[in-house]
Amino acid sequence: MRPITRHGYADALLIFQVAVLWVISVQTAWAMPEFARRYNLSCAACHSAFPRLNKFGEHFVASNMRLPNWKDSTAKIGDKMLALPVYPPLAVRAQAYVQAREGKSIDPLTGATDSATTDFQSPYLVKLLSSAPLSENITYYFYAILAEKGANGEALVEDAWFRHGDIFGTGTGMQLGQFQLSDLMFPREVRMPFQDFMAYRMAGITYDRGVLFDRAVGPVELALGLVNGNGIVDNLNVNSPGYRRPDKMFDNDNSKTVFGRISTDIGPVNAGLFGLSGKQRSIAVGDAGINSSSRDTDKRVLGLDLSGDFGGNTYWYVQYLWNAWDGFLDADPNRDYRWQGGFAGVDYIPSERWAFSLLYNHADAGDLANTDTIYEGIDMRSLSLTASYYFMRNVKGIAEINVDFLNEDTKTGTYWTGHLTKENYVLFGFDAAF
Repeated sequence: MRPITRHGYADALLIFQVAVLWVISVQTAWAMPEFARRYNLSCAACHSAFPRLNKFGEHFVASNMRLPNWKDSTAKIGDKMLALPVYPPLAVRAQAYVQAREGKSIDPLTGATDSATTDFQSPYLVKLLSSAPLSENITYYFYAILAEKGANGEALVEDAWFRHGDIFGTGTGMQLGQFQLSDLMFPREVRMPFQDFMAYRMAGITYDRGVLFDRAVGPVELALGLVNGNGIVDNLNVNSPGYRRPDKMFDNDNSKTVFGRISTDIGPVNAGLFGLSGKQRSIAVGDAGINSSSRDTDKRVLGLDLSGDFGGNTYWYVQYLWNAWDGFLDADPNRDYRWQGGFAGVDYIPSERWAFSLLYNHADAGDLANTDTIYEGIDMRSLSLTASYYFMRNVKGIAEINVDFLNEDTKTGTYWTGHLTKENYVLFGFDAAF
């Protein structure tokens, strides 16, 4: 065996550094075949099984979704102040399903019911995605939904942000735009099951507009952000002089929501603590709680998340959320409401063709139970079992069964609220990214 020389050590160190940087990039680069095209890599480089990320993929975003040789894929224009991709960086994700289910659409005011025991959900979702490095430290990412859950003829932009990887040379990253607060824990876009991480949606910690700072301090990861706190749909006209101006207000009050997470590895387990404090509009209970009122009320969320793996092909994760909504219902503005929820899941990937997932969603409406509002429906106990077969790295077939463990509620108040229908379903379909 040849001895390793000083140059050999240097070469080995360089290869290791490049590999580490290569492995450092994708907290939000969900299922982006554009990266595979740009860097001439297989999807398997970043995904254990699309869309689940492996260690390589989880670190890709830490280097701002780029490899050290990112400039090699830019146009050779001869201008050092211009780094344009050789071609428009675009990718598409499409989903189509057929579902048999017990769930119904129930009007909480009248009790009118619509149902379809079988349902062709195609296209369920069509996304146009794009991302590229723009400078040594700045990257952009966005995706627009062209058809989602039957809303054909509409377009909705969800994730859309700029990120600077090293503000003022401090090692602190900054992300500005639209993003999901819950991405700090378990990003919904890379989950294996069709079923959602329901506690995130119920707690209202998905999409919002704001800024997020993050930094590693030794083995500890820190993140702190501010968002408007009213989601990404609402906007208001700026017309204070009495006539409409071209600008819009994206926020609807003077307050901002602050949130953050601290995490570290404890042996083989990654553990994180999440916290949020902000305002939300109160709810007028006179209409089953479906209409917002004019009061801004305090909202707080505390969360604990744990994750790890067994042997490299079995991954597990657990999320718990505690929620405090003070003075939330106008019927009793002096009463504070507490509820809790979470989920736990396991992904097993025995081969390059098959992946299996188990997801349990649990939520307890707590103080919101028996309020004769739609928030009684926070209650949830469901188990989802998913099998995915990969025709190709980026094309899979899905079969999923969801079992609802809650009994159906009977109407006891003025309105049709609560768990009035079972949520069992069987689903088959396709999920592809290209």
